[in-house]
Amino acid sequence: MSEITRRSFVKVAGMSALAAALGGTLAGCAGEGSSGQSASSAGAAGDASAKSQVVVSMTPGSEPAAGFDPLYSWGCGEHVHEPLIQSTLITTDVNLEFQNDLATSYECAPDGMTWKFTIRDDVKFTDGKPLTAEDVAFTVNGIINNEAAEADLSSVREARALDAVTVELAMAKPNNALLYTLAVVGIVPAHAYGADYGSNPVGSGRYLLEQWDRGQQVILTANPDYYGEAPLIERVVVLFMEEDASLASAQSGQVDVAYTSATLAGSSPAGYELLNCKTVDSRGISLPCVPAGSPDKVEEGDVAYKVGNDVTCDLALRQALNYGIDRVRMIDHVLNGYGTEAWSVGDGMPWSSPDMRVEVDPDRARQMLEEGGWTAGADGIRAKDGVRAAFDLYYSAGDSTRQALAADFADQCKELGIEVNVKGASWDDIYPHQYSDPVLWGWGSNAPVELYELSHSEGWGNYASYESAEVDANLDAALAQTNVEDSYAFYQKAQWDPETRTGVAPQAASTWVWLANVDHLYFQRAGLHVAEQKPHPHGHGWSLVNNVDKWEWR
Repeated sequence: MSEITRRSFVKVAGMSALAAALGGTLAGCAGEGSSGQSASSAGAAGDASAKSQVVVSMTPGSEPAAGFDPLYSWGCGEHVHEPLIQSTLITTDVNLEFQNDLATSYECAPDGMTWKFTIRDDVKFTDGKPLTAEDVAFTVNGIINNEAAEADLSSVREARALDAVTVELAMAKPNNALLYTLAVVGIVPAHAYGADYGSNPVGSGRYLLEQWDRGQQVILTANPDYYGEAPLIERVVVLFMEEDASLASAQSGQVDVAYTSATLAGSSPAGYELLNCKTVDSRGISLPCVPAGSPDKVEEGDVAYKVGNDVTCDLALRQALNYGIDRVRMIDHVLNGYGTEAWSVGDGMPWSSPDMRVEVDPDRARQMLEEGGWTAGADGIRAKDGVRAAFDLYYSAGDSTRQALAADFADQCKELGIEVNVKGASWDDIYPHQYSDPVLWGWGSNAPVELYELSHSEGWGNYASYESAEVDANLDAALAQTNVEDSYAFYQKAQWDPETRTGVAPQAASTWVWLANVDHLYFQRAGLHVAEQKPHPHGHGWSLVNNVDKWEWR
């Protein structure tokens, strides 16, 4: 998963650009008998047709660079969400339990090397052609063979259609976490897939693409031939705009749901209320666990990265950071209280471990540093064996929330006798430091994939460069279970195993210091009922409208 979107869009900022964007919206939304009145304002006046539409603002980064193509990034990758335009084999409910969508049943072979799905026989694409197992196999194989695909199906060797309603996935290795990925992979038609599919998607989902004005807006309309319950909201208008324009659009009554931030959340415009969506959108700092000068990490393209840090490689110091940082204080200072303490990537998920949480105790943290040989100098900063307790902390310079979190973290560390030099930089400048210096990251998804990848010695997110045979064994055992629920205990042991006293938890390897789960905040027009939300993953965008078909005006 990429930490940052490497995209560039026309940005809608300020009222003049907002007016242009909304002007396009009104033109695109005007139907038979329309007076040209905005759908949102007409809805407030009681117009029946307007009450079947919502207008939602999202960040410019929510616009899919490759269009609405699941074989690239639509529905997956950085901002995981249901693809809306396409159907998925399965989906998850608000409790993250699997529900059938296209699939009527599925099963895993005892050795975990084969998954078989039986699908519905009554589904048609919007061009009238039937959806069959061939389309499912085409989609899965297309993702496997596309190097640019952001959905991770690397554990699947091949998908095969056994007949019109049965598809088999032959695995390269057992991996039950693929179910979470399949829950957001939209099925595309083998007969109608081409180079322009992202701009002209043919699907079988709840909605179809009516209009896309790049850099400005997307309009989705209900699929009249959808096989499931008809959407209550018949038209969804999404406007891509910066935070200030999002606020302005709510103040002018032009949108029904406008995203906002903790700093602006207390300024709800008249006629709106604050919608607070809980998340697993976690902010945390990676702590390199090996000394500087460790062998370089060589990644694709033969790019070599320096590895190790002489300060954070000390276990006592890493543990002291986890026990000494007051996360509640930080959330109050930085997020105005709109967040929760973070102790792992995926707090509160079925696979998370309660043992990741420790009682914050700065005095105990200081004692741990003393016992670990870190003694304070004349300036109050500690040192051990000639190594000063000082390190650089990198964060994305374009993110004001991360900047504030980094600054607060540095202030609290100084009280412990640790000097943190915060460095705002572009991601291109941060990546060379990802294995040698602490970095303030944003992670979080409705799947245990990130827990695996950030903790396993061979994980693509093992920035701590931590290696543990016990942790790896538990993580691999979790993936090998044929029943997903049976994997949870193994994930929890990978975080903290009281028998072996191993894991990535603060009382063990302490590979990260997690800070906060950031609430996703929106201004919601009074009278609009937004259906119960799943925990939102990292990324302030399409996850909000996962269930927009269940929203309604009251």
